[in-house]
Amino acid sequence: MTHHTARDEAIMHFAGRNGLYYRQAFQRIGERRGYVPSINIAAALLGPIWLGGRRLWSAFWPYLIADLLAVVLIAFALAGGTSAEQGARADRLEKLAVTRLSEAKAANDRDATSTIVKSLTRSAAALEKAADEARQVADHAKAGASLILALGGSLLVATRLSLGAIANHIAERRFRTWRLESDRRKAGFSLLHAGGAPVLLAALIPIILLHFSDRTLLDAVPSDPAWNSASAAWLDHIIGSISKAVAPAAGTLTYAITGMLGLLEAVLTETPWPVVMAIILAIAWQLAGFRVFLLTFVAISYLAILGYWEKSMQTVALLGTAALISISIGIPLGILCGYNRRIAAIVRPLLDFMQTMPAFVYLIPVIALFGIGKPSGIIATVIFGIPPVVRLTALGIASVPASVREAAVAFGASRSFILFKVDLPTAGPSIMAGISQTILMCLSMVVIAALIGAKGLGEDVLHALQYAAQGQGLLAGLAILLCAIVLDRMVQGGRTH
Repeated sequence: MTHHTARDEAIMHFAGRNGLYYRQAFQRIGERRGYVPSINIAAALLGPIWLGGRRLWSAFWPYLIADLLAVVLIAFALAGGTSAEQGARADRLEKLAVTRLSEAKAANDRDATSTIVKSLTRSAAALEKAADEARQVADHAKAGASLILALGGSLLVATRLSLGAIANHIAERRFRTWRLESDRRKAGFSLLHAGGAPVLLAALIPIILLHFSDRTLLDAVPSDPAWNSASAAWLDHIIGSISKAVAPAAGTLTYAITGMLGLLEAVLTETPWPVVMAIILAIAWQLAGFRVFLLTFVAISYLAILGYWEKSMQTVALLGTAALISISIGIPLGILCGYNRRIAAIVRPLLDFMQTMPAFVYLIPVIALFGIGKPSGIIATVIFGIPPVVRLTALGIASVPASVREAAVAFGASRSFILFKVDLPTAGPSIMAGISQTILMCLSMVVIAALIGAKGLGEDVLHALQYAAQGQGLLAGLAILLCAIVLDRMVQGGRTH
């Protein structure tokens, strides 16, 4: 009885004014195994505010980002979606068609037999046809805007309901951790920490709404083209002087640099750049601490000032898509290889082939099967990037001590329990190392993927190689290098926190 009383007092101290509610909720959770259905109304209504007040940071950032994504979708839909761009294009084509008709009429008044009259008339007709097609596309896009609006609203409702459903469970887990640590400063609902979410939302949501209400206002990151030109000219001068002395070694180094590359693409380019910057910096701080936060701030400043922001976001988007596919396939395949030696014996030669085959060779069958464009670039990147995560996942699973599994079996653990509670946690460092390597391997395909239309930062490097613009190429290559360093430090920081 004393034990329960002490625990109840601890719950009252931990939960503050709502101690009675949480005491009953924690008791129900403790009495049953698995998930216990419950709805925390405060968490469902307040969302990230509740998570911040309870200092549940691991859940705070995903739900805050989900709320912002829902706002982006809703604002994008209310602004007309893609129909706004198509409607503006149709207006421009109609004005141009009217101009061509007036020019044709003026030419006809001067000389009715002139070939210019027929040419201008045909041009006006073609422009009117293109304007009608753009108007039809805009009309179809309006229907899509309502779907996007429904998707945004559904996402907001679903995230809040899911938070309400799991809030008591994550609070109970936090309570048990708090009792073990005996840190009384982490008890109760912190108004100071809860205020962080409203401040972020109050700062970012108006930017999102302002962006979609007036696309030209936050359409581009403010940068000074003169800085880019001056830096490139200075580097051209320096590299021109050095290249004369090291011409033989420069050729070899050029081939080596062209083998370092990567990709990613999606919501990052549509979301206002201040929102993306704030989220990236917050994730860097949360995952890896102040030093990586400072490094990320320097890298983002470099990309913004020299005008590489949009293309770097395209690169990160393409990279994220390829890395997500690689990890989704690679981890289950690695688990199978770790458990089954026969499957490992079959997969290992394939991984050796994928890693030793020159990256340019991948492009031949990919283009033949999928054509030229971003999908082909993603497929080539997945082929190049999947081997590390498969190998290291298999290595981690195979390295789990047999005695650990035997102890779990002795206590009656099921296969799923052994997999998710024993093997995967034990192999976690190896799996995370594989994920880190896969991300970097995918990023190393940026330039090669740009060859088949993937765009991004690799496109700038290719243009620099084609036109021998050493300074411009070095600036774009340094942008890729900074993206790789920041991504690697974030993943490494997530492994140690």
